Amino acid sequence: MKLKCSMKISTSMAAASVIAALGFSATTWASDQELKLNMVTESGDRESPQGMAVKRISDLVAEKSDGRITINVFYQGEIGGPQELFDQLVMGNIDLFLGWPQTSYDERLGVLQLPYLTLGWEEALEAYGKDGWVSDVIGPILSDVGLEYLGPFPEGFGGIATKDTYATNYEDARGIKLRSQPIFPLPQTIQAMGFQAVPIDWSEVYTSIQTGVVDGDSSNVIYWDYTYFNDLLDYFVHSKHNFSFYTFLMNQDSWNELDEEDRGIIADAVEVVANEQFENARAEDEKWIQKAQEDGMEYIVPSEEEMAAWVERVRESVWVEAEESLGEEVMSAVREHASEPQ
Repeated sequence: MKLKCSMKISTSMAAASVIAALGFSATTWASDQELKLNMVTESGDRESPQGMAVKRISDLVAEKSDGRITINVFYQGEIGGPQELFDQLVMGNIDLFLGWPQTSYDERLGVLQLPYLTLGWEEALEAYGKDGWVSDVIGPILSDVGLEYLGPFPEGFGGIATKDTYATNYEDARGIKLRSQPIFPLPQTIQAMGFQAVPIDWSEVYTSIQTGVVDGDSSNVIYWDYTYFNDLLDYFVHSKHNFSFYTFLMNQDSWNELDEEDRGIIADAVEVVANEQFENARAEDEKWIQKAQEDGMEYIVPSEEEMAAWVERVRESVWVEAEESLGEEVMSAVREHASEPQ
């Protein structure tokens, strides 16, 4: 038995302590040994699409290995927030992860949140698929961070959820304060759209809306804003400025220590769940759009003119700013493959 690395980040001690207490630590593995792994989802409780996805992977791996491989699952908020969990994944104290890669280790990962990269469902599913051009771009970057990219988990196009007021254009957006995920370039995107971006972690969003620190949330599909903040929010503007796309990741040392058979068991389980999500993502998103409207949230789609104006303004601002962080190679791939406005 051996720990992959020592604790280096004080804010991550809680997550590491919980994992250690449960007996889940890094080992050298072979397919004739019993393996204990841990997997986390940064967002979503047990009943959420993310929660059910990680549990299904755990069940599939147990089934395919005849119970020899055990994956212990942690759900949203159980052992830490998004940055803390990502830190623990990179350090090797967490083996498997479903969430958004944090840009704190490599700013090039911000390409996943680059605004208006794709403009329609078919283009998005093709681009973000395991063999799509976005995956081709991020795979080597994740490897540089020390992570194995196992597959995509698409949700849908994000929007702007607010209380009392809403905006579908730059001028009307001015003065509206929105929570933004603290991941580059999402705050910059919200600013370019005309809103005032306030980076806030997920665990603090409800209180921030409730107390008026912000007027709403941004960049999530409607499921999250309806499920968690429906009692506070009145409107959802489907700006589609980002395609919400989670990733299945594994610590690279953990992956490399597996033999070929066990890598195949885990990769196959992830592939099954990822394929199911690609088939169901659009219908799932539309289901929650309908549900939110039935429960009183007003769903608003900007006009073609308003959307075109936002696309032009945001790309001209954020894409130019992103060049320095993402690099010429990444941005060249973006400009070659990104959707063309109609």
